[in-house]
Amino acid sequence: MQIEDCELVNPVHMIEFQHNLTMKALLNPENLNNREVLHRNYNFTLPAIKPPRQAKLINQSVTRGCTVDQLSVLPRANRTDPSLPPPSIMEKDAKKGILSLIERGLIPPAAELTLDPSPVHHKRARLHNAEEATRKQLQSESSARGEGSHYMASVKLDLSHDGRLKINGSGNSQRLGTSEGAMTASVPPSSANYSRSAGSPQLRSVLIQSPTSRKKSGYSSTTARSPLALRVFDAPLQPLPPPATPAQKEEDQHQVVAAGQGYSFFITSGNLPRSGDPEFSAFHQRYLLQWGSVITMVAKLQKVLQDYAIPTAYVNGDRLAELSRHYELEYRPTRDELLTVLENYEDVLAMISTPGRRFLGTDGRYIAASKIQATWRRYRDRRAYLQYRKQRWAAGVIAISWIMHVRMSRMRRRLRHIRRSHLENYRARGKTLAVEWNRITSSRRVVVHVPSLGHPTQIRFGMPGFDRKQNAQMARLCDLIDTNVDVIYVSPVEVLEELQQYYCKLLGLKGAVEEADPEKVGDLSTRFTIVTPEALNKFPTHHMCLASLLKYSPCALSRIKKLIAGRDAYYVPGVIHKDDISVADELNIPILGCEPEICHLYSSKSGGRRVFAAADATAPPGDHDVYSAQQLHESMARLICENPFVTKWLMKIDSGFDGRSIAYIEVNKHLPCYLWMLRESRRYGDKWSKKWAQDAAYTKVLCELPDALDNFACPANKDVFPTWVDFLDAFLGQGGIIEAYPPTESVTCLTIDMLIDPTGRMHMTSCGDQIHAENALRCWGTSVPQASVEPAVLNDVSMRIAEACRARGVIGYFSIDYVTFIDPVTYKQTLWATDLTLAYSDQMAMTQMLLFVTGGKLDAAEGRLVVPPPPKPKQARFRKRDDDKDKMPPPNLTRFSVMSTNLVHTNMAVVHYSVFFQMCRAHGIGFDIKERQGTVFTLVDSSKREELGMLSVGEDLPSALASFARNLTVIHQEISAPNMQGRTNFKAAIDDIEIILGTTAQNEKEDEKENKKLSA
Repeated sequence: MQIEDCELVNPVHMIEFQHNLTMKALLNPENLNNREVLHRNYNFTLPAIKPPRQAKLINQSVTRGCTVDQLSVLPRANRTDPSLPPPSIMEKDAKKGILSLIERGLIPPAAELTLDPSPVHHKRARLHNAEEATRKQLQSESSARGEGSHYMASVKLDLSHDGRLKINGSGNSQRLGTSEGAMTASVPPSSANYSRSAGSPQLRSVLIQSPTSRKKSGYSSTTARSPLALRVFDAPLQPLPPPATPAQKEEDQHQVVAAGQGYSFFITSGNLPRSGDPEFSAFHQRYLLQWGSVITMVAKLQKVLQDYAIPTAYVNGDRLAELSRHYELEYRPTRDELLTVLENYEDVLAMISTPGRRFLGTDGRYIAASKIQATWRRYRDRRAYLQYRKQRWAAGVIAISWIMHVRMSRMRRRLRHIRRSHLENYRARGKTLAVEWNRITSSRRVVVHVPSLGHPTQIRFGMPGFDRKQNAQMARLCDLIDTNVDVIYVSPVEVLEELQQYYCKLLGLKGAVEEADPEKVGDLSTRFTIVTPEALNKFPTHHMCLASLLKYSPCALSRIKKLIAGRDAYYVPGVIHKDDISVADELNIPILGCEPEICHLYSSKSGGRRVFAAADATAPPGDHDVYSAQQLHESMARLICENPFVTKWLMKIDSGFDGRSIAYIEVNKHLPCYLWMLRESRRYGDKWSKKWAQDAAYTKVLCELPDALDNFACPANKDVFPTWVDFLDAFLGQGGIIEAYPPTESVTCLTIDMLIDPTGRMHMTSCGDQIHAENALRCWGTSVPQASVEPAVLNDVSMRIAEACRARGVIGYFSIDYVTFIDPVTYKQTLWATDLTLAYSDQMAMTQMLLFVTGGKLDAAEGRLVVPPPPKPKQARFRKRDDDKDKMPPPNLTRFSVMSTNLVHTNMAVVHYSVFFQMCRAHGIGFDIKERQGTVFTLVDSSKREELGMLSVGEDLPSALASFARNLTVIHQEISAPNMQGRTNFKAAIDDIEIILGTTAQNEKEDEKENKKLSA
């Protein structure tokens, strides 16, 4: 349709234009023509309004500075600390309003405000009958318009019908919002006679709303969708043109009707109405002056409707014109804003929102093809991007891994270089120590004791109370027995004042022990120092050994440096660790111990058996360096066949210690072919040692052994390895040995402590028989000196083992475990070497305390502990002759001792040490300095107090054992309840001591019988 085809001059439109100008003048009181129009048309004269008088300006002086009172604000203290109570609000502040109080901070921004009284009042709403209201509206509208009026507001498009025009004449109404209130527009029944010209789009009932009144400042797409206020005039203020005659043109009548209905028109299939359409012509004439912007907006609307193939759209001309004015000089309208000019907005929006609707419109095939291509390109590029991002992530991971690998390699090389330098310094200082050892031991010196347990990490993590286990050797402080020695003891636990005072008093007994006078108590607190690393609480869950904690404690190291500055000193470790070498290098003192690699190599079970083999010491039948299940089965089957009289076999993990990593199996009970093999060995006799005689038995044992191990092998310590499967995993992962258990019920275990000094001399420092409590394979305590083996035999074997250790670079303290029994075949006493530990043992520390409190000397090679004789009483000047007859027998100067550092009782945690010693004093538990016998305790921990050590000294072994058992019984009864829920090993230790006492008594009776037979 061309714009030139429209009619440009129309008298009806001119009349309407003049009418609108007149109405604007009437409605605007400030218009200059307002008084003239009222006077000319209505003979009504408005009163003259005089302009208000302007007040005279009074010259005033300019006031400088603040002209208003300062308002109070939130104090600074409340701004920095919100927990303080808020300040009170004055009345003058309250008059400024709530917003002012919030802005000044007197009311918190997040405060909930309640207005009292509330400005909102609740009231019940009246419900009207909708049918009655609709009926009244229809009647009023019908009477106002007449039968022949055309009201297009009730017309609604029927886009799904077969093409006939329908008029809603049923009286449905649409409520329109106005600025003054609510108005009702209804469809008169006579409007059903309205029809359009041929070829016009098919219609259904459509709501035609009043022209929208928008704000001049801008256009809102949200408000444009809702109908605005409809302006109503109660009476015509200007004479209207005469009514049209029957001869008037039909299109003029339609123009008048369109002007009264809001200038709406239809767009069919994206095309404007044909030339001569009365509705569009009226719209064109109405907005002729701004037609350029209007037709531009119409073209944009057409484009949207054509793109989505909208069959029919009913356009509100007033909204369209207002939209064109708004966007004439600003940005382009969006699609949603364009659709707001449609009366059938919901129907058109529903069609546009239908998926694929865009492809039915103009260039739909091209758009569809473009969409397919874009989707494919997006998929292809997205897949390529994801692949690229994955590769980039992988490249980043590889780069970071490589960087970390390079840095870790550099750090490892640096650490290896540092440790190599530390080891070279250790060797150099060791050579110096060997040269000057005789001079150092005979002069003033400082001994730095670090009772560190440098076991592998997995063992340290599996030990509960690892720090208290390290501190079990606090008896090392008794090295003060040598007057030339000062001791620095590094403690792995916090040593509180109560524990410090106890050891000060205990060490102060040195003078009283030497003089056998309890009154001569000295003070040795200046000769010993207890140092606690400050890193103790910084690594609470790492289970680091004491040497590692000391390495990361610069303050403790600095304190030790000051204590040993300018003095001869050496370092005595526990189980040596690499960090012991670092600490000694930092302190610049030598170590009385071997290298960490040598220590861990020969302290293992397999390493110990190699040393015993090199020393030609008798060891239990067995095999070492077992690392696979097949090797385990084959080796054990071979050993069972070679030793048919051994009924119990042990499996020990290489890194195990203290009976923690041992499992056993009793083949006489759980191996089905054992009795048959035993009969076969007896049948063959001496020929059984030949391999060909054992082949059949070996094959049968090898077939039955795996099932027997899986079903009947049992770990000795269930707390460490609950099941055989757990033990087997650790055994095969770390390696271990297979070892025979003595084929008898009466077995005694011994522990010998040795020292190889830097000059290479070997000394036996302690020897004792083991006492077992809960576990027969774990040492709980010892009795010193040993009384189970001939001292000469024991000394010979121990020296040969020490010689083998010295040849392998071992230096310092180490201990050897033996087992002795009566061979059931030869009836001779047999001594087996079972274990080698290159470390300072608990027995060695308790032996130092034994020598300190008794003042005696231990000859471990002879198995004797001799104490000094008691002081002689003062004799009178003159003696009677009969006094020689009443001479007392010489005192017994030999002593035996029972010691243990593994006493555990959880109820001790609720008893303070002061109360505990009062209880012991009340029951006569103490040490007699004159008689040099009694009981002494070693305290381990100040906080938990569940573990402690005890040392009992007696004239003979039975009396020492009985005293130890009595002490345990008294303590247990005092701190335990009948229904005790805690954990203790007191009762198990008492039972084992009673068994030892029974065996000792039986041996004494047998000795007496033999002596009687010999005398007879």
